[in-house]
Amino acid sequence: MKNRIKENLENFEQLEKMYATDKKTFEKAFFDVYPEISDFSIADFWKTRLEFGISNQDAAKIKMRDVLFLIVSCLVAALLIEIPRFFSFVSEDYMFYQRNAGLIVLFGLSVYAFFARQSIKPGHLLMAVLVFVVSAVFINLLPAGDDRQSVNLAYLHLPLMLWCLYGLIFIDFNTKDKLKRIDYIKYNGDLAVLMAVILIAGGVLTGVTFGLFSAIDLDIEKFYLDYVIFSGLVSVPIVATFIIRFLPVVANKIAPIIASIFSPLVLLTLVVYLVSIVLTGKNPYDDRDFLIVFNLMLLGVMGIIVFSVSETSFYKKQAFNLAILFALSVITLIIDVVALSAILYRLGEYGFTPNRIAVLGSNLLIFGNLVLIMLDLFKVNFKNQDIQKVEMTIATYLPVYALWTVFMVFVMPFIFGFR
Repeated sequence: MKNRIKENLENFEQLEKMYATDKKTFEKAFFDVYPEISDFSIADFWKTRLEFGISNQDAAKIKMRDVLFLIVSCLVAALLIEIPRFFSFVSEDYMFYQRNAGLIVLFGLSVYAFFARQSIKPGHLLMAVLVFVVSAVFINLLPAGDDRQSVNLAYLHLPLMLWCLYGLIFIDFNTKDKLKRIDYIKYNGDLAVLMAVILIAGGVLTGVTFGLFSAIDLDIEKFYLDYVIFSGLVSVPIVATFIIRFLPVVANKIAPIIASIFSPLVLLTLVVYLVSIVLTGKNPYDDRDFLIVFNLMLLGVMGIIVFSVSETSFYKKQAFNLAILFALSVITLIIDVVALSAILYRLGEYGFTPNRIAVLGSNLLIFGNLVLIMLDLFKVNFKNQDIQKVEMTIATYLPVYALWTVFMVFVMPFIFGFR
């Protein structure tokens, strides 16, 4: 069995058949041979899979304690999101949600992450609690106002900063192991897919519920909106995380397919989009709204590249997918250069504002990351470099994004006098 495992490291389907045929023998042989094959990405995948288990038998081992932790975490998030309903001192619901919605979602996820630990280190718990408390107090003390760009940017970047904190909790504060950072990125891709599925199912359930109660002349829409929908929305990421933890086979089967389908479609869309820009005469230099859409598209495509790289690395090397990712990185880099030139043009014409600095900074960060990713993907496609090098580049760059979010939340408002 050991030799067969080593001989089929590039053949995912054969490994799957071997595992399905004799799970116990495969597991023992794999861990015996793992030190010899640890450099292969597929070996890390199977190690994670076998350690946590993804078979139906393993799924049946979910303990009552695990379900209780899930329920408590969801209740914590649900109670926090309903604060405007419980306390009269919260005068404007939309301001509360604008400031705290992202914070509450990530707090709920962090609570569940700590619950899921075999043991909790007091120092890590204290650090996480301190960051959440300071962030909550700070963001709610900032002066409100739609015209306060620096403050609104702090609202926008706070969830991103806390996403970085949640990443630390997810990897058990092990900042030295970059593979754990890749696990976190892959988890986020799986989380997005499962959340979409759960939200679709929740939408169908909501429609059926409204229909059933309206048939008996009971109007439950306001109650449902106030006390069910919001609580359900903040619970969705926690439930999805629970599924990923105990039934990872669900995400492992869906996420790679999504990555394989969307990468070429996004590439085709971007090429058509760039051609359309030229034909229609539109440009981001004179049209502010067009520049905003341009940058949002850039962020989305960057996310797809990172997600697709993390998913591709867990499976056998596919030349087509890797070529698509390289082409996508090149096109996205071209878009980023156009966006950067437009931002610099507007800075020269209209001066500095918090929004322009935020867009410039984020584009520079993405530009640096894209250049490194593109160079690595070039080597993967044309010089037979292992795709794991791309993963390491992505993992190494993550702290840069974290520092930027801290700056935007805690420094930018003071620089512009909360304007």
